[in-house]
Amino acid sequence: MSKAHVYKQGHINTDEIIPARYLNTDDEAELAKHCMEDLDAEFVKKVKKGDVIVAGEDFGCGSSREHAVWAIRGAGVQAVIAKTFARIFYRNAINNGFYIIESPHAPDGIEDGDELEIDYKKGTIKVIKKGVSYAFFPLSSFALEIINDGGLLEHIKKTTAD
Repeated sequence: MSKAHVYKQGHINTDEIIPARYLNTDDEAELAKHCMEDLDAEFVKKVKKGDVIVAGEDFGCGSSREHAVWAIRGAGVQAVIAKTFARIFYRNAINNGFYIIESPHAPDGIEDGDELEIDYKKGTIKVIKKGVSYAFFPLSSFALEIINDGGLLEHIKKTTAD
């Protein structure tokens, strides 16, 4: 089970995910120390491995920075659930082997601290205490291959080695 860290607003940009002042490294553990800090200064103290971020529309908008994905993943977050994603963040997430969940209704029904059970194959998110489930758009089989291989570069290495 995963704990939800909910940010209901839309348009959470990459500078809110990882402020530009920390872009002098690509070390995920270092980036994780500052994940979401301008939006929620307590985030890194609250988040545990396997938790999820839940947000509104257009998550990850702004500049094209893989650091945003690295910071989230480095903080131990297993996935981000949002109504929609900025296309550049969407591609960066897949290319870096990070699972994102697009669901137009789930973010409205999930509250901060809710425990969630995510079935990636069936495309469902269950809110345990409420006993309600929400559907999400599963990623394509090709996107899942990339994620399961650890990202685009690892996927290319694997497929060209065969």
